[in-house]
Amino acid sequence: MKNNSMINQIHLKYCAAIVTLFLAGCSGNTSLEIEVINSLDIDRSLETVEIDLALLQSNESLKLISGKSYKISEAGSTKELLSQLSDIDGDGTHDVLLFQPEIGANSSKTFTITLKDAEAPSEEIPTCYSRFVPERTDDYAWENDRVAFRTYGPVAQKMIEDSIPGGTLSSGMDAWLKRVDYPIINKWYKKELETDGSYHEDDGEGLDNFHVGTSRGVGGIAVKVDTAYQFSRNFTDYKTIETGPLRTSFWISYAPWKAGDKTITEKKFISLDRGSNLSKYRVEVEGSETISVGLTLHEKDGEISTEVEHGWVSYWEPYFGSELGTGIVVPSNAMLGYDEYVTDAKDLSNLYAQVKVANGEAVYYTGFGWKKSKQFSTKEEWNNYLKQFSKKVNAPLEVKVK
Repeated sequence: MKNNSMINQIHLKYCAAIVTLFLAGCSGNTSLEIEVINSLDIDRSLETVEIDLALLQSNESLKLISGKSYKISEAGSTKELLSQLSDIDGDGTHDVLLFQPEIGANSSKTFTITLKDAEAPSEEIPTCYSRFVPERTDDYAWENDRVAFRTYGPVAQKMIEDSIPGGTLSSGMDAWLKRVDYPIINKWYKKELETDGSYHEDDGEGLDNFHVGTSRGVGGIAVKVDTAYQFSRNFTDYKTIETGPLRTSFWISYAPWKAGDKTITEKKFISLDRGSNLSKYRVEVEGSETISVGLTLHEKDGEISTEVEHGWVSYWEPYFGSELGTGIVVPSNAMLGYDEYVTDAKDLSNLYAQVKVANGEAVYYTGFGWKKSKQFSTKEEWNNYLKQFSKKVNAPLEVKVK
């Protein structure tokens, strides 16, 4: 893993909000006022703002001590907004305070941060949740209030290699088509493994009927060699970083793999925030200056839409009596192009976004929208979501200390 200074640089470049620090005169105050500024001509909500804890800890009256936590509210209001302490680099220490303001187009709002008595830990499963799933071989699954995903570990790979039934050989990303806003991962695994029911059947919450196979699923990566694509096998190691009301994050790593005469190393830091259909991927890569992020084309009967100059690609397809959109958004002009790769080989037809690797890292967002969830009804609605997402990620909410 890269050193903390490099990680912090990356965080500042790609975080959900730009924080401008004006520290003079802050010490001694029992609260801190921040202004959140929206420079776009669209309303903003369900976007995560990150406040550097170093800023808060520099104020003696706002230092976080045992039994205390932070409260965020709009200036002039006592109503508390949902917030979460977050570890952005996976070192086990909180780095930022998260919250999600609602800001109108071309406007700003002021918020107040104070200390409060900490609440007892809740035993409820948080909205943004992820975990390793040893009871189903060795999946890793994650979800929020809109979408859910999973991918596959080394035991599932070994079962395939040893011809043991029930294994899975894939580094693709599986989509779980949920249509409720509460956590379903634990419920669905229990239904599949401990009851006569199955998560392949929709009992009102959605189902797992998304086929991955050896495809890239929703956001798996590959490297192109001549006219074909090469990719890793199942992940070999993982670590859950956090779960909470606003964000879950974790990392998974892979054994080195070959792409022609290149040896590729791959480690993915993945996070999913409340209200987002797209997971954020920060991938550490060695051995290639570009990666290809894929969306499976399934039956190759869907519609592809692309805006490379704005950093997004989309695939909208008919799917088991409904319709499904998948997409990739790449920030900071790092999308180099796309490739509609179609072949007769099973599961290997994918729509690829070609992404630049800078300083050994690539960042992208990827996810899906299922018509039956009533989140998106048409291809146009899905594509507009990706277009708006791209605008927002490239013009993050700006935060100033007042």
